[in-house]
Amino acid sequence: MAVVPASLSGQDVGSFAYLTIKDRIPQILTKVIDTLHRHKSEFFEKHGEEGVEAEKKAISLLSKLRNELQTDKPFIPLVEKFVDTDIWNQYLEYQQSLLNESDGKSRWFYSPWLLVECYMYRRIHEAIIQSPPIDYFDVFKESKEQNFYGSQESIIALCTHLQQLIRTIEDLDENQLKDEFFKLLQISLWGNKCDLSLSGGESSSQNTNVLNSLEDLKPFILLNDMEHLWSLLSNCKKTREKASATRVYIVLDNSGFELVTDLILADFLLSSELATEVHFYGKTIPWFVSDTTIHDFNWLIEQVKHSNHKWMSKCGADWEEYIKMGKWVYHNHIFWTLPHEYCAMPQVAPDLYAELQKAHLILFKGDLNYRKLTGDRKWEFSVPFHQALNGFHPAPLCTIRTLKAEIQVGLQPGQGEQLLASEPSWWTTGKYGIFQYDGPL
Repeated sequence: MAVVPASLSGQDVGSFAYLTIKDRIPQILTKVIDTLHRHKSEFFEKHGEEGVEAEKKAISLLSKLRNELQTDKPFIPLVEKFVDTDIWNQYLEYQQSLLNESDGKSRWFYSPWLLVECYMYRRIHEAIIQSPPIDYFDVFKESKEQNFYGSQESIIALCTHLQQLIRTIEDLDENQLKDEFFKLLQISLWGNKCDLSLSGGESSSQNTNVLNSLEDLKPFILLNDMEHLWSLLSNCKKTREKASATRVYIVLDNSGFELVTDLILADFLLSSELATEVHFYGKTIPWFVSDTTIHDFNWLIEQVKHSNHKWMSKCGADWEEYIKMGKWVYHNHIFWTLPHEYCAMPQVAPDLYAELQKAHLILFKGDLNYRKLTGDRKWEFSVPFHQALNGFHPAPLCTIRTLKAEIQVGLQPGQGEQLLASEPSWWTTGKYGIFQYDGPL
Protein backbone atom coordinates (compact mmCIF):
# COMPACT_ATOMS: atom_id res chain seq x y z
CA MET A 1 0.00 0.00 0.00
CA ALA A 2 1.28 3.48 -0.85
CA VAL A 3 2.64 5.75 1.89
CA VAL A 4 -0.17 7.86 3.34
CA PRO A 5 0.04 11.00 5.51
CA ALA A 6 -0.66 11.06 9.25
CA SER A 7 -4.22 11.02 10.59
CA LEU A 8 -5.95 14.19 11.76
CA SER A 9 -5.98 14.19 15.58
CA GLY A 10 -6.48 16.30 18.70
CA GLN A 11 -2.70 16.56 19.13
CA ASP A 12 -2.79 19.66 16.92
CA VAL A 13 -3.92 22.24 19.49
CA GLY A 14 -6.34 24.74 17.97
CA SER A 15 -7.24 22.47 15.03
CA PHE A 16 -10.87 21.61 14.26
CA ALA A 17 -10.22 18.04 15.51
CA TYR A 18 -8.80 19.39 18.80
CA LEU A 19 -11.75 21.77 19.33
CA THR A 20 -14.23 18.99 18.50
CA ILE A 21 -12.73 16.68 21.13
CA LYS A 22 -12.27 19.48 23.69
CA ASP A 23 -15.64 21.26 23.27
CA ARG A 24 -18.20 19.73 20.91
CA ILE A 25 -18.02 16.10 22.02
CA PRO A 26 -18.46 16.88 25.77
CA GLN A 27 -21.34 19.20 24.80
CA ILE A 28 -23.02 16.34 22.88
CA LEU A 29 -22.50 13.95 25.82
CA THR A 30 -24.07 16.50 28.19
CA LYS A 31 -27.09 16.79 25.87
CA VAL A 32 -27.45 12.99 25.80
CA ILE A 33 -27.43 12.88 29.63
CA ASP A 34 -30.02 15.71 29.74
CA THR A 35 -32.21 13.81 27.25
CA LEU A 36 -32.22 10.73 29.48
CA HIS A 37 -33.08 12.92 32.53
CA ARG A 38 -36.02 14.45 30.66
CA HIS A 39 -37.42 11.02 29.77
CA LYS A 40 -37.30 9.72 33.34
CA SER A 41 -41.10 9.85 33.81
CA GLU A 42 -41.64 8.12 30.45
CA PHE A 43 -39.30 5.30 31.53
CA PHE A 44 -41.19 5.03 34.84
CA GLU A 45 -44.58 4.89 33.07
CA LYS A 46 -43.39 2.16 30.71
CA HIS A 47 -41.20 0.08 33.02
CA GLY A 48 -41.83 1.20 36.62
CA GLU A 49 -38.88 1.42 39.04
CA GLU A 50 -36.84 -0.81 36.73
CA GLY A 51 -36.99 1.92 34.06
CA VAL A 52 -35.83 4.59 36.51
CA GLU A 53 -32.91 2.41 37.67
CA ALA A 54 -31.96 1.76 34.03
CA GLU A 55 -31.96 5.51 33.36
CA LYS A 56 -29.68 6.07 36.38
CA LYS A 57 -27.33 3.33 35.18
CA ALA A 58 -27.12 4.76 31.63
CA ILE A 59 -26.45 8.27 33.01
CA SER A 60 -23.76 6.91 35.34
CA LEU A 61 -22.02 5.14 32.41
CA LEU A 62 -22.23 8.27 30.24
CA SER A 63 -20.93 10.52 33.04
CA LYS A 64 -17.98 8.14 33.42
CA LEU A 65 -17.39 8.34 29.65
CA ARG A 66 -17.45 12.16 29.78
CA ASN A 67 -14.92 12.12 32.62
CA GLU A 68 -12.62 9.74 30.70
CA LEU A 69 -12.70 12.13 27.75
CA GLN A 70 -12.15 15.33 29.73
CA THR A 71 -9.21 13.84 31.67
CA ASP A 72 -7.73 12.21 28.53
CA LYS A 73 -7.85 8.69 29.99
CA PRO A 74 -6.81 5.68 27.87
CA PHE A 75 -9.53 4.03 25.76
CA ILE A 76 -11.08 0.97 27.36
CA PRO A 77 -12.36 -2.04 25.39
CA LEU A 78 -16.07 -2.48 24.77
CA VAL A 79 -17.59 -4.98 27.20
CA GLU A 80 -21.22 -5.50 26.12
CA LYS A 81 -21.39 -8.39 23.64
CA PHE A 82 -22.81 -6.95 20.44
CA VAL A 83 -22.43 -8.00 16.82
CA ASP A 84 -19.45 -5.64 16.29
CA THR A 85 -17.76 -5.80 19.73
CA ASP A 86 -14.89 -8.10 18.72
CA ILE A 87 -14.11 -6.11 15.56
CA TRP A 88 -14.05 -2.90 17.61
CA ASN A 89 -11.77 -4.32 20.29
CA GLN A 90 -9.37 -5.75 17.69
CA TYR A 91 -9.22 -2.32 16.05
CA LEU A 92 -8.54 -0.60 19.39
CA GLU A 93 -5.66 -3.05 19.99
CA TYR A 94 -4.33 -2.40 16.48
CA GLN A 95 -4.42 1.38 17.01
CA GLN A 96 -2.64 0.96 20.34
CA SER A 97 0.15 -0.98 18.60
CA LEU A 98 0.78 2.04 16.33
CA LEU A 99 1.28 4.51 19.18
CA ASN A 100 4.62 5.85 20.35
CA GLU A 101 3.24 7.20 23.62
CA SER A 102 5.28 6.32 26.70
CA ASP A 103 2.58 4.04 28.13
CA GLY A 104 1.43 2.80 24.71
CA LYS A 105 -2.23 3.56 25.47
CA SER A 106 -4.75 5.05 23.01
CA ARG A 107 -6.01 8.34 24.43
CA TRP A 108 -8.65 10.84 23.34
CA PHE A 109 -6.32 13.66 22.28
CA TYR A 110 -3.58 11.45 20.82
CA SER A 111 -5.59 8.96 18.75
CA PRO A 112 -6.88 9.56 15.20
CA TRP A 113 -9.82 11.97 15.30
CA LEU A 114 -11.95 9.58 13.21
CA LEU A 115 -11.46 6.82 15.80
CA VAL A 116 -12.14 9.19 18.72
CA GLU A 117 -15.52 10.34 17.38
CA CYS A 118 -16.65 6.88 16.29
CA TYR A 119 -15.56 5.40 19.64
CA MET A 120 -17.52 8.05 21.55
CA TYR A 121 -20.76 7.29 19.66
CA ARG A 122 -20.19 3.55 20.04
CA ARG A 123 -19.69 3.99 23.79
CA ILE A 124 -22.95 6.00 23.99
CA HIS A 125 -24.69 3.06 22.35
CA GLU A 126 -23.00 0.65 24.76
CA ALA A 127 -24.25 2.66 27.76
CA ILE A 128 -27.82 2.35 26.44
CA ILE A 129 -27.67 -1.38 25.58
CA GLN A 130 -26.16 -2.05 29.03
CA SER A 131 -29.28 -0.50 30.59
CA PRO A 132 -32.31 -2.70 29.86
CA PRO A 133 -35.28 -2.26 29.70
CA ILE A 134 -34.49 1.14 28.08
CA ASP A 135 -31.93 -0.46 25.74
CA TYR A 136 -34.17 0.38 22.74
CA PHE A 137 -33.95 4.16 23.34
CA ASP A 138 -32.50 6.43 20.61
CA VAL A 139 -30.99 9.38 22.50
CA PHE A 140 -30.92 11.46 19.28
CA LYS A 141 -34.46 10.69 18.07
CA GLU A 142 -35.99 13.95 19.35
CA SER A 143 -33.46 16.23 17.67
CA LYS A 144 -33.79 14.35 14.34
CA GLU A 145 -37.57 14.67 14.46
CA GLN A 146 -37.36 18.37 15.39
CA ASN A 147 -35.14 18.96 12.36
CA PHE A 148 -37.85 17.43 10.15
CA TYR A 149 -40.73 19.36 11.77
CA GLY A 150 -38.79 22.63 11.67
CA SER A 151 -38.21 22.27 7.92
CA GLN A 152 -41.85 21.80 6.85
CA GLU A 153 -42.10 24.82 4.53
CA SER A 154 -38.95 23.84 2.66
CA ILE A 155 -40.09 20.21 2.40
CA ILE A 156 -43.49 21.26 1.02
CA ALA A 157 -41.77 23.47 -1.60
CA LEU A 158 -39.50 20.59 -2.69
CA CYS A 159 -42.32 18.02 -2.81
CA THR A 160 -44.47 20.43 -4.85
CA HIS A 161 -41.58 21.05 -7.26
CA LEU A 162 -40.98 17.31 -7.66
CA GLN A 163 -44.63 16.42 -8.28
CA GLN A 164 -45.03 19.17 -10.89
CA LEU A 165 -41.79 18.05 -12.53
CA ILE A 166 -42.91 14.40 -12.69
CA ARG A 167 -46.13 15.46 -14.42
CA THR A 168 -44.21 17.04 -17.31
CA ILE A 169 -41.10 14.87 -17.29
CA GLU A 170 -41.89 13.08 -20.56
CA ASP A 171 -42.11 16.44 -22.37
CA LEU A 172 -38.62 17.54 -21.33
CA ASP A 173 -35.81 17.45 -23.86
CA GLU A 174 -32.39 16.15 -22.85
CA ASN A 175 -31.01 19.53 -21.79
CA GLN A 176 -34.07 20.32 -19.68
CA LEU A 177 -33.84 16.91 -18.00
CA LYS A 178 -30.16 17.50 -17.30
CA ASP A 179 -30.93 20.92 -15.78
CA GLU A 180 -33.50 19.36 -13.45
CA PHE A 181 -31.05 16.61 -12.48
CA PHE A 182 -28.40 19.21 -11.63
CA LYS A 183 -30.96 21.22 -9.64
CA LEU A 184 -31.91 18.23 -7.48
CA LEU A 185 -28.26 17.23 -7.01
CA GLN A 186 -27.55 20.74 -5.69
CA ILE A 187 -30.55 20.55 -3.36
CA SER A 188 -29.17 17.27 -2.00
CA LEU A 189 -25.77 18.96 -1.56
CA TRP A 190 -27.06 21.97 0.38
CA GLY A 191 -29.38 19.71 2.37
CA ASN A 192 -26.14 18.34 3.83
CA LYS A 193 -25.71 21.59 5.81
CA CYS A 194 -28.32 20.26 8.29
CA ASP A 195 -25.81 18.45 10.50
CA LEU A 196 -26.64 18.20 14.18
CA SER A 197 -23.22 16.88 15.24
CA LEU A 198 -21.61 20.06 13.85
CA SER A 199 -24.01 22.24 15.82
CA GLY A 200 -23.53 20.17 18.98
CA GLY A 201 -27.11 18.96 18.67
CA GLU A 202 -28.63 22.45 18.41
CA SER A 203 -31.40 23.13 15.89
CA SER A 204 -30.30 22.96 12.27
CA SER A 205 -33.67 22.98 10.51
CA GLN A 206 -34.01 24.35 6.99
CA ASN A 207 -36.42 27.29 6.99
CA THR A 208 -35.94 28.72 3.50
CA ASN A 209 -36.81 27.38 0.06
CA VAL A 210 -33.45 26.08 -1.19
CA LEU A 211 -34.76 26.10 -4.78
CA ASN A 212 -34.69 29.90 -4.75
CA SER A 213 -31.10 30.01 -3.47
CA LEU A 214 -29.37 27.67 -5.95
CA GLU A 215 -28.00 30.42 -8.21
CA ASP A 216 -26.63 32.35 -5.22
CA LEU A 217 -24.98 29.20 -3.86
CA LYS A 218 -23.25 28.15 -7.10
CA PRO A 219 -20.03 30.15 -6.41
CA PHE A 220 -19.57 28.08 -3.24
CA ILE A 221 -19.32 24.76 -5.12
CA LEU A 222 -15.54 24.24 -5.16
CA LEU A 223 -15.54 21.04 -7.23
CA ASN A 224 -18.34 20.34 -9.65
CA ASP A 225 -18.34 16.90 -11.29
CA MET A 226 -22.11 16.86 -11.97
CA GLU A 227 -21.43 16.57 -15.73
CA HIS A 228 -19.71 13.21 -15.11
CA LEU A 229 -22.78 11.94 -13.24
CA TRP A 230 -25.10 13.02 -16.05
CA SER A 231 -22.86 11.50 -18.69
CA LEU A 232 -22.67 8.18 -16.80
CA LEU A 233 -26.39 7.82 -16.03
CA SER A 234 -27.73 9.16 -19.34
CA ASN A 235 -25.40 6.74 -21.13
CA CYS A 236 -26.70 3.86 -18.96
CA LYS A 237 -30.25 4.89 -19.88
CA LYS A 238 -29.49 4.96 -23.63
CA THR A 239 -27.68 1.61 -23.71
CA ARG A 240 -29.82 -0.29 -21.18
CA GLU A 241 -31.41 -3.50 -22.41
CA LYS A 242 -35.09 -3.89 -21.65
CA ALA A 243 -34.73 -6.33 -18.73
CA SER A 244 -31.50 -4.93 -17.30
CA ALA A 245 -31.11 -2.58 -14.34
CA THR A 246 -29.30 0.66 -13.57
CA ARG A 247 -28.51 0.75 -9.87
CA VAL A 248 -27.67 3.93 -7.98
CA TYR A 249 -26.58 3.49 -4.37
CA ILE A 250 -26.85 6.36 -1.88
CA VAL A 251 -24.77 6.08 1.29
CA LEU A 252 -26.88 8.32 3.52
CA ASP A 253 -25.84 10.96 6.00
CA ASN A 254 -28.33 13.02 8.04
CA SER A 255 -31.99 12.26 8.68
CA GLY A 256 -34.59 15.04 8.67
CA PHE A 257 -34.41 17.65 5.91
CA GLU A 258 -31.31 16.19 4.24
CA LEU A 259 -32.93 12.76 3.95
CA VAL A 260 -35.94 14.39 2.25
CA THR A 261 -33.60 15.96 -0.35
CA ASP A 262 -31.99 12.55 -0.94
CA LEU A 263 -35.37 10.85 -1.38
CA ILE A 264 -36.50 13.56 -3.80
CA LEU A 265 -33.34 13.00 -5.86
CA ALA A 266 -33.94 9.23 -5.72
CA ASP A 267 -37.55 9.70 -6.88
CA PHE A 268 -36.35 11.82 -9.80
CA LEU A 269 -33.80 9.15 -10.79
CA LEU A 270 -36.62 6.60 -11.14
CA SER A 271 -39.12 8.99 -12.75
CA SER A 272 -36.56 10.12 -15.34
CA GLU A 273 -35.43 6.50 -15.91
CA LEU A 274 -31.83 7.52 -15.18
CA ALA A 275 -31.98 4.61 -12.70
CA THR A 276 -34.25 1.60 -12.29
CA GLU A 277 -33.29 0.86 -8.67
CA VAL A 278 -32.04 3.04 -5.82
CA HIS A 279 -30.38 1.38 -2.83
CA PHE A 280 -29.93 3.26 0.45
CA TYR A 281 -27.32 2.54 3.10
CA GLY A 282 -27.90 3.86 6.61
CA LYS A 283 -26.56 3.27 10.12
CA THR A 284 -27.43 0.27 12.31
CA ILE A 285 -27.29 2.32 15.54
CA PRO A 286 -27.84 6.01 16.46
CA TRP A 287 -24.73 7.77 15.15
CA PHE A 288 -23.16 11.25 14.96
CA VAL A 289 -26.39 12.76 16.38
CA SER A 290 -28.36 13.07 13.14
CA ASP A 291 -27.33 10.11 10.95
CA THR A 292 -30.12 8.06 9.39
CA THR A 293 -31.17 4.69 10.84
CA ILE A 294 -33.84 2.33 9.44
CA HIS A 295 -36.27 3.72 12.04
CA ASP A 296 -35.60 7.30 10.86
CA PHE A 297 -35.98 6.26 7.22
CA ASN A 298 -39.36 4.56 7.76
CA TRP A 299 -40.59 7.21 10.20
CA LEU A 300 -39.84 10.06 7.79
CA ILE A 301 -41.62 8.40 4.84
CA GLU A 302 -44.62 7.76 7.09
CA GLN A 303 -44.67 11.44 8.18
CA VAL A 304 -44.45 12.68 4.59
CA LYS A 305 -47.25 10.32 3.55
CA HIS A 306 -49.57 11.52 6.33
CA SER A 307 -48.97 15.21 5.66
CA ASN A 308 -52.02 17.43 5.13
CA HIS A 309 -50.34 18.89 2.07
CA LYS A 310 -51.46 17.24 -1.19
CA TRP A 311 -48.08 17.02 -2.95
CA MET A 312 -46.12 16.15 0.16
CA SER A 313 -48.53 13.33 0.93
CA LYS A 314 -48.31 12.13 -2.70
CA CYS A 315 -44.50 11.92 -2.37
CA GLY A 316 -44.81 9.77 0.76
CA ALA A 317 -47.32 7.43 -0.91
CA ASP A 318 -45.05 7.09 -3.98
CA TRP A 319 -42.01 6.38 -1.82
CA GLU A 320 -43.85 3.68 0.11
CA GLU A 321 -44.85 2.13 -3.21
CA TYR A 322 -41.24 2.15 -4.49
CA ILE A 323 -40.22 0.20 -1.37
CA LYS A 324 -43.04 -2.34 -1.85
CA MET A 325 -42.06 -2.82 -5.50
CA GLY A 326 -38.37 -3.28 -4.64
CA LYS A 327 -37.34 -0.18 -6.63
CA TRP A 328 -36.07 1.37 -3.42
CA VAL A 329 -34.14 -0.89 -1.04
CA TYR A 330 -32.76 0.06 2.38
CA HIS A 331 -29.70 -1.86 3.65
CA ASN A 332 -28.12 -2.14 7.08
CA HIS A 333 -24.49 -3.12 7.62
CA ILE A 334 -22.34 -2.79 10.74
CA PHE A 335 -19.36 -1.57 8.69
CA TRP A 336 -20.82 1.95 8.44
CA THR A 337 -20.55 2.34 12.25
CA LEU A 338 -17.05 0.92 12.58
CA PRO A 339 -14.02 3.25 12.86
CA HIS A 340 -12.31 1.87 9.75
CA GLU A 341 -11.51 3.93 6.69
CA TYR A 342 -13.21 2.64 3.54
CA CYS A 343 -10.04 1.27 1.93
CA ALA A 344 -10.22 -1.46 4.64
CA MET A 345 -13.70 -2.57 3.48
CA PRO A 346 -12.51 -5.45 1.21
CA GLN A 347 -10.80 -7.05 4.24
CA VAL A 348 -13.21 -6.08 7.04
CA ALA A 349 -16.54 -6.35 5.17
CA PRO A 350 -15.95 -8.23 1.88
CA ASP A 351 -19.71 -8.92 1.59
CA LEU A 352 -20.49 -5.19 1.59
CA TYR A 353 -17.68 -4.43 -0.88
CA ALA A 354 -19.05 -7.11 -3.23
CA GLU A 355 -22.50 -5.52 -2.92
CA LEU A 356 -21.15 -2.04 -3.78
CA GLN A 357 -19.43 -3.47 -6.87
CA LYS A 358 -22.91 -4.12 -8.34
CA ALA A 359 -23.66 -0.37 -8.47
CA HIS A 360 -23.51 1.72 -11.62
CA LEU A 361 -22.94 4.76 -9.39
CA ILE A 362 -22.47 5.26 -5.63
CA LEU A 363 -23.29 8.64 -4.07
CA PHE A 364 -21.58 9.19 -0.71
CA LYS A 365 -23.36 11.89 1.27
CA GLY A 366 -21.69 14.15 3.79
CA ASP A 367 -18.57 14.78 5.75
CA LEU A 368 -18.11 11.55 7.71
CA ASN A 369 -18.26 9.53 4.48
CA TYR A 370 -15.65 11.86 2.95
CA ARG A 371 -13.40 11.48 5.97
CA LYS A 372 -13.65 7.70 5.77
CA LEU A 373 -13.16 7.68 1.98
CA THR A 374 -9.93 9.67 2.30
CA GLY A 375 -8.79 8.11 5.59
CA ASP A 376 -9.22 11.42 7.48
CA ARG A 377 -5.58 12.24 6.84
CA LYS A 378 -3.44 15.35 6.39
CA TRP A 379 -3.48 15.24 2.59
CA GLU A 380 -2.17 18.11 0.51
CA PHE A 381 -5.05 20.02 -1.13
CA SER A 382 -3.94 19.13 -4.66
CA VAL A 383 -3.57 15.35 -4.14
CA PRO A 384 -5.88 13.58 -6.65
CA PHE A 385 -9.09 12.16 -5.14
CA HIS A 386 -8.33 8.78 -6.78
CA GLN A 387 -5.03 8.61 -4.87
CA ALA A 388 -6.58 9.64 -1.53
CA LEU A 389 -9.14 6.82 -1.88
CA ASN A 390 -6.16 4.51 -1.28
CA GLY A 391 -7.39 1.62 -3.43
CA PHE A 392 -11.11 1.93 -2.63
CA HIS A 393 -12.71 1.72 -6.08
CA PRO A 394 -15.75 -0.62 -5.91
CA ALA A 395 -17.67 1.25 -8.66
CA PRO A 396 -17.92 4.80 -10.06
CA LEU A 397 -18.53 7.02 -7.04
CA CYS A 398 -19.21 10.63 -6.18
CA THR A 399 -19.04 12.39 -2.86
CA ILE A 400 -21.68 15.07 -2.23
CA ARG A 401 -20.54 17.06 0.77
CA THR A 402 -20.59 20.46 2.42
CA LEU A 403 -17.20 20.92 4.09
CA LYS A 404 -17.15 20.53 7.89
CA ALA A 405 -13.70 19.06 8.55
CA GLU A 406 -10.11 20.07 7.80
CA ILE A 407 -9.71 17.69 4.89
CA GLN A 408 -10.08 18.33 1.17
CA VAL A 409 -8.25 16.85 -1.82
CA GLY A 410 -8.42 17.29 -5.58
CA LEU A 411 -8.23 21.10 -5.63
CA GLN A 412 -6.28 23.15 -8.16
CA PRO A 413 -2.69 23.97 -7.08
CA GLY A 414 -2.83 26.96 -4.73
CA GLN A 415 -6.65 26.96 -4.43
CA GLY A 416 -6.78 25.57 -0.87
CA GLU A 417 -3.96 27.80 0.34
CA GLN A 418 -5.67 30.85 -1.14
CA LEU A 419 -8.95 30.03 0.61
CA LEU A 420 -7.10 29.39 3.87
CA ALA A 421 -5.36 32.77 3.70
CA SER A 422 -8.58 34.71 3.01
CA GLU A 423 -10.98 32.64 5.13
CA PRO A 424 -9.28 30.40 7.75
CA SER A 425 -12.47 28.48 8.61
CA TRP A 426 -13.50 27.89 4.95
CA TRP A 427 -13.44 24.11 5.29
CA THR A 428 -15.26 23.64 8.59
CA THR A 429 -18.47 25.70 8.45
CA GLY A 430 -20.51 23.97 5.72
CA LYS A 431 -20.34 27.13 3.57
CA TYR A 432 -18.61 25.37 0.65
CA GLY A 433 -19.68 22.21 -1.14
CA ILE A 434 -18.30 19.64 -3.58
CA PHE A 435 -19.37 17.05 -6.12
CA GLN A 436 -16.20 14.97 -6.43
CA TYR A 437 -16.24 12.00 -8.80
CA ASP A 438 -13.98 8.98 -9.15
CA GLY A 439 -14.44 6.51 -11.98
CA PRO A 440 -14.15 6.09 -15.74
CA LEU A 441 -14.78 9.28 -17.72
